[in-house]
Amino acid sequence: MYFSELPKQPHPILSYLRVGRLLYYSLAIFILESWFYWVKLNEAYTYYSNWIIFFWAWSFMFSFIHIFLVLADGWSRYQNYKRAKDQFFVHGFNRRIVDTYIGSKCQRMAALEAAKELGIGEEVKAYYIAKGVKWYHYVPYFMIKDPWFGFKKHFWSRTFLEGNYKPKFNYSNYQQLVLQT
Repeated sequence: MYFSELPKQPHPILSYLRVGRLLYYSLAIFILESWFYWVKLNEAYTYYSNWIIFFWAWSFMFSFIHIFLVLADGWSRYQNYKRAKDQFFVHGFNRRIVDTYIGSKCQRMAALEAAKELGIGEEVKAYYIAKGVKWYHYVPYFMIKDPWFGFKKHFWSRTFLEGNYKPKFNYSNYQQLVLQT
């Protein structure tokens, strides 16, 4: 193991919220949008023509479906966080590990949060900056390279359907850190 001493570890719920904070901000927006569109849809259904009803129904469905996509994305990023934390704990700062999570803002946030909790956050952040990653790079790089990403199984499995990752270590009590089997 790479670390001789760890900083105090936050509660897993706090880590979960930190990892997906941008996603949860957008979740709040999608909930508010869905409510607004629902109100407009009900009004349109009573007073307006079919094309206006269709417009509000489409808007509502778009926003409502995104609530679940954001929740699934947040769950997947938390799995990335747990995996990255285990990898950093075993190997310390390693460019190959950090490069694994460079593809999207949310993945970088997951890796960065894991690194911060282990005391190597500044190293990871500096590496991302050296690789040309800017704070405003929100759109995942693969979306720019491949506009047909939405039709690929890899996108759906990696973005929304990441399997549950069981951490190998209990970070909450470093003095009794044991391999969980």
